[in-house]
Amino acid sequence: MHDERRRIEQRVQRLHDQRIKPAIYSATVPLTVEAWQAPGEPVPFEEAAAAPYTPFAMDTPWGPPWGTTWFRMRGQVPAGWAGRRVEAVIDLGFTDDWPGNQAEALVHRPDGTPLKAVNPLNQYVPVARPATGGEQVDYLVEAASNPDILANGFAAPTPLGDVLTAGDKPLYVFRRADLAVLDEQVWHLDLDLQVLRELMVHLGGHEPRRHEILHALDRAMDALDLDDVSGSAPAVREVLAPVLAKPAHASAHTISGVGHAHIDSAWLWPIRETKRKTSRTFSNVTSLADEYDDFIFACSQAQQYEWVRDTYPHVWARIQESVKKGQWAPVGGMWVEADGNLPGGEALARQLVHGKRFFMEHFGIETRGVWLPDSFGYTAAYPQLAKLAGNEWFLTQKISWNQTNKFPHHTFWWEGIDGTRIFTHFPPVDTYNARFSGEEMDRAVRNYSEKGAGTRSLAPFGWGDGGGGPTREIMERARRLADLEGSPKVVIEHPDTFFAKAREEYPDAPVWNGELYLELHRATYTSQARTKQGNRRSEHLLREAELWATTAALHAPGYRYPYDKLDRLWKTVLLHQFHDILPGSSIAWVHREAEAEYARVARELQQLTAEAITALGGGAPRVFNTSPYARAEVVRTPDGAPVYVEVPASGSALLSPAPQAPAPVTVTGRVLDNGLVRVEVAEDGTLSSVRDLRADREVLAGPGNLLRLHTDLPNYWDAWDIDQHYRNRYTDLLQAESVTVVEQDPLVGAIRVERAFGKGSRLTQTITVRAGSPRIDFETEIDWHETEKILKAGFPVDIRAAHSSAEIQFGHIQRPTHTNTSWEAARFEVSGHRWVHIGEPGYGVAVLNDSTYGHDVTRTVREDGGTTTTVRLSLVRAPRIPDPEADQGRHHFTYSLLPGARIADAVAEGYALNLPLRVAESAGEPEPVVSVSGEGVTVEAVKLADDASGDVVVRLYESRGGRARGVLRTGFPLAGARVTDLLERPLEDADVTGDGGVQVSLRPFQILTLRLTRA
Repeated sequence: MHDERRRIEQRVQRLHDQRIKPAIYSATVPLTVEAWQAPGEPVPFEEAAAAPYTPFAMDTPWGPPWGTTWFRMRGQVPAGWAGRRVEAVIDLGFTDDWPGNQAEALVHRPDGTPLKAVNPLNQYVPVARPATGGEQVDYLVEAASNPDILANGFAAPTPLGDVLTAGDKPLYVFRRADLAVLDEQVWHLDLDLQVLRELMVHLGGHEPRRHEILHALDRAMDALDLDDVSGSAPAVREVLAPVLAKPAHASAHTISGVGHAHIDSAWLWPIRETKRKTSRTFSNVTSLADEYDDFIFACSQAQQYEWVRDTYPHVWARIQESVKKGQWAPVGGMWVEADGNLPGGEALARQLVHGKRFFMEHFGIETRGVWLPDSFGYTAAYPQLAKLAGNEWFLTQKISWNQTNKFPHHTFWWEGIDGTRIFTHFPPVDTYNARFSGEEMDRAVRNYSEKGAGTRSLAPFGWGDGGGGPTREIMERARRLADLEGSPKVVIEHPDTFFAKAREEYPDAPVWNGELYLELHRATYTSQARTKQGNRRSEHLLREAELWATTAALHAPGYRYPYDKLDRLWKTVLLHQFHDILPGSSIAWVHREAEAEYARVARELQQLTAEAITALGGGAPRVFNTSPYARAEVVRTPDGAPVYVEVPASGSALLSPAPQAPAPVTVTGRVLDNGLVRVEVAEDGTLSSVRDLRADREVLAGPGNLLRLHTDLPNYWDAWDIDQHYRNRYTDLLQAESVTVVEQDPLVGAIRVERAFGKGSRLTQTITVRAGSPRIDFETEIDWHETEKILKAGFPVDIRAAHSSAEIQFGHIQRPTHTNTSWEAARFEVSGHRWVHIGEPGYGVAVLNDSTYGHDVTRTVREDGGTTTTVRLSLVRAPRIPDPEADQGRHHFTYSLLPGARIADAVAEGYALNLPLRVAESAGEPEPVVSVSGEGVTVEAVKLADDASGDVVVRLYESRGGRARGVLRTGFPLAGARVTDLLERPLEDADVTGDGGVQVSLRPFQILTLRLTRA
């Protein structure tokens, strides 16, 4: 046989694209359109319905950036269309770039009921099926003219990312608003051809099936009447029917499809726009569910449900009905799809608590899995937290974005730092916006790592981020691929069903231990430093408010625990932990609002804490310690004088000098000495020496606190990425304008270093040593005006460290300092929370911080044979995309060097730096709510139970990485204690000792939640 593949493929393509597709709508009449431009922010339907509308013509520019234009569309179905399927087709001027984040619209009936959205790949609104003729169409269409920030491939900065800088030039040209007849036979023919053509081109040239499809397509085109596409469509489909009917191979891979619409809670649009995106997409989804009984849609992020519930009650009611019918599957069980590295431990616990509770309360459904397709790496604390919240599985696909190494599994057991394992799946289709294209189906099968052991994978399908979600076209593709030779089999089913089947067939799946590190987007540990600082401060202020509110509720008559306020504030913080807000990868508008929200949260939490402390009684000043560790340190009185005090863990003490005073601080020239450490500051402002006087050893192997300014232009994702080549070009900041002693007191010695550098940036650091502590603080103020730069602070330490340890949620993780393999080399920038520790047998050093997450640890051997291990903190960046002014302006933060530190010291001092002692007027002397004996048993949260029963809930964990035993004692009469899950549901009775304590026994990094009942 002659090879005619090229001729046939070209023929099919032309006829499909030029004749069949244009015939899908067989007749059209234009709608009459009027418009009204809403001033400023979006307005309610009632206001828009009463507004004055003016005539609007097609091909007219409309839509200033971030504007809202309401269109009134009216028409009548022609009498001759009776018996046909009639739709309204609306093209707002959609671009071909991507289906999310451009013009979108929500269509309302005249009574305000949302009907359906209009999106780039979902432009129709059902009118009648079948029509009787004469139906009146009257729509009010709320159209959002959101700018496409991704246009031109992120090639250049854009002012469009903030309504304050975007201007008012119209972005779109309205193309179409018609009533149209959908020719269902032509529409189905179009889908038949799409599926077969795509399957054919992804089959190998040696495959008989490819040639069978090819010649069937050729014969089908022979049956197409170019003068009557509609009339000949059934005959063309009949020719194709036999090749569409051939069943899949018995060994064909099975793809479990589930509808999905990944909607970032903020990213290239503000939160206010996400509220509208969800309503549009969810309207589409519920409409699609009415048309396809076999459709199932998985949707995470309780926050988005709450927005719809509060602002779009009609859509909310439709969601509830779809859930009842089993077509809508709440998944994920988190308040938002949070970043996977940066939220604190208690915050991740609350993400799961608030998310799961919402779905249980409103739908009677307890979600069974963690659904996080798009976060930028995943903490090794997740398996334990997920299981403690009642989850059985974990899903993501983002690790497929790895820059260097291909992750070896798609279905596996993920083991966390404490040993907990959770069944985990990465969809090999490598997208959470699948459409069942031939390329995707081929990729899923080729990619799947578990061949020979597993036979199935999952594919979330639908357009996200405002693209409108799953479409009827995708559902039709799935139906054709359900059992088709040459293709994997597609079945639409609930994610719980998929995971149950996958686990049943592959119970002994391989194990991956430790973090799921994404070898990309490493700059998300640093970008938008003020947003990250707001999160860190908020987490610790929430801890403080809950502890002292609990104390007041137990000891202050008449005080009422602020359940509702704390719940609201927690949810605000959880929202801003979304994986494009906290990582710093959103537009300027998002981060401007985030900073304002964090400031408001801080004010409210400070007020709640002050109210709780005031409720304990007024009088003599006291010092309040929110840390889980007893502290002896210097604190400032209200008039600024330093005092050395001792305060119990999670308790308070009078503001009076400790019985035993520490050795005084001496300041000699540029040398600070407190008998524990001696710090020498060089003329250039770096540390020329840090001597640990207790160990009689020099800590540094080179200039300490070396500030290095690197050129930082990643290959593509500016705010997201830091690529390894940043290390090759840098300037060390070795010129100080001044090095000045600014405090010289027996309790405090401080030297201030001032620098000017770069494009008008200034940096002031106050280096402080306090009596009784080996900790050296670097209080830093930066007025930052650089572009495409990153500033690092380095500490070269005379230690041969085989690994570094970085705090993560409820523990820490060890990472090798060598680069033996590509896996270690790829971790050139990593994340940590309050501290990083390096050590050799017998000695260690920690670097602490109060708001920094990104860092790197490297190791070199010196000419003298010694080893230098360098810890460098990433302080601030200057990306220009998507926010051209990212991080510009003032920053204020503190980091610290802690010589002679064990892991336990790093834990305690990390809490101390982030939870400064609070001085307040209070005559009350309440006992701490709880106190704990036992090395390594650390209290993470103290609060009243969420059910308002008055029970006290305490969350503990083992913090050193070893086994721990201790006794928890209460500052109130104890009637009973139970171990609970994260949702405070009882699991078992706790071990209460004869004298009223609670015996605690923990494995390494184990989290334990105790519910304590008061007598």
